[in-house]
Amino acid sequence: MPGDEIKALERAIAEITEIATGFGLDFYPMRYEICPADIIYTFGAYGMPTRFGHWSFGKTFHKMKSQYDFGLSKIYELVINSNPCYAFLLDGNSLVQNKLIVAHVLAHCDFFKNNMRFSMSNRDMVESMAATADRINDYSVTYGTDAVESFIDSVLAVQEHIDPSLIQPRKLGKTHLLEAKMKERKDFPPGGPGPAHAYSELWDLEKGPDADTPAPETAGKRTFPPEPEKDIVWFIQQYSTALEDWQRDIMTMLHDEMLYFWPQMETKIMNEGWASYWHQRIMRELDLTAEETIEYAKLNSSVVQPSRQSLNPYYLGLKIFEDIERRWDRDKIFEVRELDSDTSFIRSYLSKELVSDLDLYVFEKKGPEWKITDKAWENVRDQLVLARVNGGSPYLVVQDADYERNGELLIAHHYESIELDLKYLERTLPHIYALWGRTVHLQTVVEDKKALFTYDGKKVQRKFM
Repeated sequence: MPGDEIKALERAIAEITEIATGFGLDFYPMRYEICPADIIYTFGAYGMPTRFGHWSFGKTFHKMKSQYDFGLSKIYELVINSNPCYAFLLDGNSLVQNKLIVAHVLAHCDFFKNNMRFSMSNRDMVESMAATADRINDYSVTYGTDAVESFIDSVLAVQEHIDPSLIQPRKLGKTHLLEAKMKERKDFPPGGPGPAHAYSELWDLEKGPDADTPAPETAGKRTFPPEPEKDIVWFIQQYSTALEDWQRDIMTMLHDEMLYFWPQMETKIMNEGWASYWHQRIMRELDLTAEETIEYAKLNSSVVQPSRQSLNPYYLGLKIFEDIERRWDRDKIFEVRELDSDTSFIRSYLSKELVSDLDLYVFEKKGPEWKITDKAWENVRDQLVLARVNGGSPYLVVQDADYERNGELLIAHHYESIELDLKYLERTLPHIYALWGRTVHLQTVVEDKKALFTYDGKKVQRKFM
């Protein structure tokens, strides 16, 4: 970028930052970098400039970069949730494009800093991921690239199944004892002594000083975990007998990375709507020429226009925030920005009038065609909420880690009228088996009937219950 363009951009950044601060936006110090397309799309594929290497990221990069090369899509910027906050601008953007982008990323950074879902974020994740990449590289040298990458394949297959609760539940303790007991009985025969004995000793250790009487068992058997465990990655990392120390270390690091990414999954619609709301407000304060105004209007309309094929989070989030301001005031949108996630945002603020104005409806495939099946505003709202529960991922829990009293793992799907993708399920079960080391079962609902999918190391079997 020529020196005069850089100076013009620096002046624009200073002006936009002053306007944003005047509106009450509160963000971390900003660092801007101008990058060529290859770098922008690498960061987009990896999710972070310093993340470890993996073939799946390369696949994503190839797809994204090909779409850019053929003019099908374009990433104008990337912004990193960190302190300071890093924004990467695409080399070749016009000054007007960069002005909009700077206003947009300032609002993103305000959201990162102030939304409660991000309150537990590691703001030094750029450095943490660099350290993780170094450790994974060391493991690749020690244990072989194929072994490490194959293991990471399995972890990434279940990476969304963590517990991102702001108030963390009490985790089960005494893992060192359990691991020792499990390893002693690693090759126990079916029906013989098994993990349940080790689990019993765990409960003995967890009893209070006056608890002389054993706790009552349910249906003659005490399950482990005692309550369904949502954090499947953590549970396997803690209690699998098939893992070596280096594998547990990798699982811990990838678990931490997913905790970092999770708030962005929970607030996609809010975050993009907030950034779109504020880039529009800020751009109106700038003294643009007629040509710049036309260029801005075209770019803005491409960002926030509704889509006929899918839900545009920029558009939906923007319209809800605008409606909140109309019904209450501007102070209210700051309150919502701080306290809500996508599920509560949609449930609380997507009104009957807004559903009608935005022409939202429920549709599904009937035979070879897509059909509108419901236009009742409550049902439209509820379907949108369901689609955003658990960051848009299926809600799975560890139900029993000693299923059939043989150390087998039973995972239960909290069915909310949305069926699992069965092909994806059947491809994922072998990865869970590789991590757990024993037969894995998954209980769900298929065509309104309870079904149990089982993988024993050879093939996936389905049984209706």
